Amino acid sequence: MSERIWIMGASDGIGAALARIWAARGADVILSARSADKLADLAQELSGAEVLPCDVTDRDSLNTVAKAIIEGGKLDRAITLAALYDPGKVMELEADVAARIVAVNLTGSFNFARAAVPLLRPGGQLALTGSVAGYVGLPQGQIYSATKAGVINLAESLRAELAQNVDVRLISPGFVDTRLTQKNDFDMPALMQPAAAAEAILSGLDKGGFEVHFPRRLTLPLKLLRALPYGLALRLTKRLIR
Repeated sequence: MSERIWIMGASDGIGAALARIWAARGADVILSARSADKLADLAQELSGAEVLPCDVTDRDSLNTVAKAIIEGGKLDRAITLAALYDPGKVMELEADVAARIVAVNLTGSFNFARAAVPLLRPGGQLALTGSVAGYVGLPQGQIYSATKAGVINLAESLRAELAQNVDVRLISPGFVDTRLTQKNDFDMPALMQPAAAAEAILSGLDKGGFEVHFPRRLTLPLKLLRALPYGLALRLTKRLIR
């Protein structure tokens, strides 16, 4: 029997790439994001994907979509990749922009988890997308890094709380060439294309464990930096300030 998968943030980037791969494998994919037009174009490409636009910051729209999904049966997987990003220093970011980033990245992940978990079959998979930017507070990571640190913490809590019924996973990508990272004006080490990132995610989600992180030549050094005492780690990150 084919898998039934809900993808939030499917309109472009990694989300769209995941939808293409899962659909090619025979999965029944449900596409969600705010952009109905982009979702419709992708669904036409995939020949049969279900389109249910919604906004992770709007609990009512999520609940409406959840009711539509459950009418078709339980889900095997639910994954959210919805995110906002605005590079720069913390003190230079507009407060309203920062609030919107928190609402989409962190509160949106919370809202999605609350809507998705009741839709999953026993043992179904819930995947939240953090980032290697959430491992440590780096210069120009600003509020985005803080929200991704929150998503990491949220996924850890859900993993413990839902262990008996739900396979909670955390996805921590490095730099991926999307409309978000195209805002960066600095060199991005180990930059990946969305299709390659999607393949890495699928490979990780099909295996055991909690976190899917890639590429390891970037993630492992950052994990080491996170493990260092503050006195040393902060001296190292200070050198990155331009």
